[in-house]
Amino acid sequence: MLSILRFKLAGVALGVALLSVADIAPSVAFEDTPRALVDEAWQHVYREYVDRNFNQNDWMAVRESYLERDITTPEQAHQVIAEMLRLLRDPFTRFLSPDNIRELENDTSGGFVGVGLTLSLDPITREWVVVKPIEGTPAEEAGLQPKDVIVSINGRFTSEIEPGRASSYAIGEVGSKVFLQVRRDRQLQQYELVREAIELNPLTYQVQSTDMGKVGYIRLPSFTTKSPEAMKQAIQSLEAESVRGYVLDLRGNPGGVLDSGIQIAQLWLEGGALISSLDHKGEREEFKATAPALTRKPLQVLVDGESASASEIVAAALQENRRATIVGTQTFGKGIVQILEKMTDGSGLAITVARYFTPKGNNIHRVGIRPDNVVQGDASPSRNREGLPPEADLQYRRALRNLRQSMRAEHLP
Repeated sequence: MLSILRFKLAGVALGVALLSVADIAPSVAFEDTPRALVDEAWQHVYREYVDRNFNQNDWMAVRESYLERDITTPEQAHQVIAEMLRLLRDPFTRFLSPDNIRELENDTSGGFVGVGLTLSLDPITREWVVVKPIEGTPAEEAGLQPKDVIVSINGRFTSEIEPGRASSYAIGEVGSKVFLQVRRDRQLQQYELVREAIELNPLTYQVQSTDMGKVGYIRLPSFTTKSPEAMKQAIQSLEAESVRGYVLDLRGNPGGVLDSGIQIAQLWLEGGALISSLDHKGEREEFKATAPALTRKPLQVLVDGESASASEIVAAALQENRRATIVGTQTFGKGIVQILEKMTDGSGLAITVARYFTPKGNNIHRVGIRPDNVVQGDASPSRNREGLPPEADLQYRRALRNLRQSMRAEHLP
């Protein structure tokens, strides 16, 4: 699951420079040692974590306890940091290796060099399992499928590779090769993939011809830094095609960059509140739509249980401002914000720094958003040649039916 992220443009140094002396705990004299990394991580959490009770932990005592340990290598420091963060019982506040950070930055920037595989670690078997290949990448074109198990990569068994270093085996120079041994239904298969520069398509859009006129269909798979401009161009292009209404598909969208979600919601709204956030100091920040909407035509938004974070920000803003009808199933329920803090050795932390609220002040964390029209459906529906959902997609069919009703209403005397 992608977190909502707000990146500090000037990095850690700027973050420290803006803090008061009271925000920083006394330092310990072990600079440039592995234990210094542990203290550095502790300091970031101490300054910025949203829950000032630290999940009922005495954070000062936690510091003393962990710094008393015998920590002699960076690897030990990383393990200790990860263990320390688990005390918070917040899965979104976590340690990130340098490889993890590169993955995250690739995800949010919308591009990387690799073969296009999304993997997860089976919690029981510890095997690398394919979640899904990214559309249009070497992995998809070679025929890799969800639930395939990666047995070895470049001749090395994945069981011998630290999961946090998985991306370093998949990412490399353009044109270089990756050799995979894959298990599918107890059968082993060999794959030879060539790394490519992969541009994560921020969205796709199509025109659907209906008996009531043209409908613009926009599918957004994640929120990257490129998504707002791509959404703007899609709406402008579809407006030039004289569509009479829109379907925005956020199903399976796990979120991404917070600011991208806010900017995309503004493209559809003439005005009104978008979200508000509350940080650990109790300071509230409000975001409102201020620019004219690119279109006022009827809008349907598709969501499901995998629609999270920035997807929920957009859906809630459009729903509570009565700009769109939400169709599908209950969303994931992630109402917190993380920032990425890089540390001196190239590793880093994702830290929960704020809670966010919908325009009406609702906290959706662990609750989600209830659609206006609850319709069960396939979480990952296939697309036809034009990139549109198939006729069997009940959620999409309901959205089209709603649009037809809106279009008919426009012609009533």
